[in-house]
Amino acid sequence: MTVRPWMTAVGVSLGALFAIGYLASTSYLVLRDDLIGGTMARQARMQHDYEDRISALRAQVDRVTSRQLLDQQVVEEKVEKLLQQQQALTSRHGKLGSLIERAEESGLADPGTDKVETEKHADATGGIQAIERLMGLAAKTAPKGPALAYAAPFTRTDARGGDTITDRADRLFSRVTHSLKDIERSQKDRIATLTSGAISATDAIETIVARTGLSVTPDPADADEARVRSGGDSTDTAMGGPYVEPETKDVFDRQLVELDTALVRLEQVRGEVRKLPFSNPAPQSDITSQFGNRMDPFLGRLALHAGIDFRVATGTSVRSTAPGKVVVAGRNGGYGNMVEIDHGNGVSTRYGHLSTILVNVGDVVKAGDAIARSGSTGRSTGPHLHYEVRLHGDAVDPMRFLNAGMKLSSYID
Repeated sequence: MTVRPWMTAVGVSLGALFAIGYLASTSYLVLRDDLIGGTMARQARMQHDYEDRISALRAQVDRVTSRQLLDQQVVEEKVEKLLQQQQALTSRHGKLGSLIERAEESGLADPGTDKVETEKHADATGGIQAIERLMGLAAKTAPKGPALAYAAPFTRTDARGGDTITDRADRLFSRVTHSLKDIERSQKDRIATLTSGAISATDAIETIVARTGLSVTPDPADADEARVRSGGDSTDTAMGGPYVEPETKDVFDRQLVELDTALVRLEQVRGEVRKLPFSNPAPQSDITSQFGNRMDPFLGRLALHAGIDFRVATGTSVRSTAPGKVVVAGRNGGYGNMVEIDHGNGVSTRYGHLSTILVNVGDVVKAGDAIARSGSTGRSTGPHLHYEVRLHGDAVDPMRFLNAGMKLSSYID
């Protein structure tokens, strides 16, 4: 057999390939465990890294969720408090309404303040509605349940990069809170002003009337009865018992009670004043003779003139100066034709020298009613009206009542 060179090259090549394969197989068998271990360790490290990242993301999501829930709870509590305050102010305004009407009837209230308070009330209501719209409370399709269950996230930033919803809500809360505080302050200030005005008017009326020798200070029992008629409380049925400190009331409620008391007192004082003869029996007529000592036109010596005389023509209408009951209506000595009216509390008025009497004994007349016509009957030198005011039967100067009536007109009318 002849061995050629190419056959030698092929044999050597096959031997080299076999040797290389053998060495590679031997190396794989020897190093296989290390390679597998390294690959598994690398995969384990990658898995741990992913798990760590997932845990971190979960923790971050939990923190964001918790912060959102906390923000939602805080905002929900704020809205609840604002709504409660709004309802309280609305309820207060309702309680104050009747007293304001009474004060306006008494000439104490300023109608312009209603407009200001209404504007403030609308501003506060609009702010609350804005908060409700922000929270989704005003949506017609909003589901029932917690107020913020369907609200937008309070930590989300606007697409334009502006303030968060929470920031806008805080600004709205601040605005509404200030508006409600302003309304509350306005209500309290108004009550204080009305109370002060009622007390001042009452004191002024009592001072003016006191100068005439009368008193119109209300009886506590009458004041209590009037308060009951106006819807207040009465203490006249209290029978006794151990002393216990009174319950503490809200400042606003106490102010309402004070205003109600002041208005009741003012109404009572005005009612008492309207019963007294402060009007003029012959308006537009001059006074020709005053009260006091003067020369008697018949005897020519000093004599007490127990009233005042008005220059009026015969037939001029004579009007009652206060409501009362007619106790005398006819001829009465030097008075000629005379009408005497009893106004109660020891106060009476006399109208003398009348030509015609239009009332009868027992008639009840009102202030301003025509009771007679002037003349010159009795001890008279010419047509005029003789007018007297008597306290418990004693004549007093009617000018005190006429002057007081002019001063009281601004408090009574």
